[in-house]
Amino acid sequence: MSEELARRAVALDGADAEARSCLGWALWRRGDYDGALAEAERALAMAPNLAFAHGVRGSVLMCSGRPKDGLASLERSIRLDPRGPNSAVRLHQVALCYYFSREYEAAAEAARSAIRSYPGDPLPRRWLAAALGQLGRTKEAKEVLGKAISMAPTFFERYARDRLPWVRPEDHAHILDGWRKAGWREG
Repeated sequence: MSEELARRAVALDGADAEARSCLGWALWRRGDYDGALAEAERALAMAPNLAFAHGVRGSVLMCSGRPKDGLASLERSIRLDPRGPNSAVRLHQVALCYYFSREYEAAAEAARSAIRSYPGDPLPRRWLAAALGQLGRTKEAKEVLGKAISMAPTFFERYARDRLPWVRPEDHAHILDGWRKAGWREG
């Protein structure tokens, strides 16, 4: 539905950078990295300081095997709009960029920062637990993961069981590996 609406908005005004960004977001959510990146790039060509477009670009790059490039875009998005409606997402995606880059200490610190800013969001706790698991800090990882699961148990189980379309299989496996090292058991 969101892709259909975004396509309609782009058809009405192809020079609307926000519409292009929304289309990029919708394409990313279904795993169309090339299409999503193209839309984010079009949006940025029109509006170089559009925080949402930088965020979409960062999300796409993070999930398409280029987390270092994604990190730069996400950080720019945060600088441009530090308290915008997508800031919680961007902060936890920064942690994921570091995690996917196998920079676990940086991932843990970024996740902690996201938790301080958005204590009710379970997502940064998931990435913190995975990073701590990879670092061998099992006791702390297990505690953090338990909190993340208790905050949204159904959502956690769904994510663990069913890879989301915008997450590459190898990245999903990497996250599950971190959770296993944090003490999580499937089933």
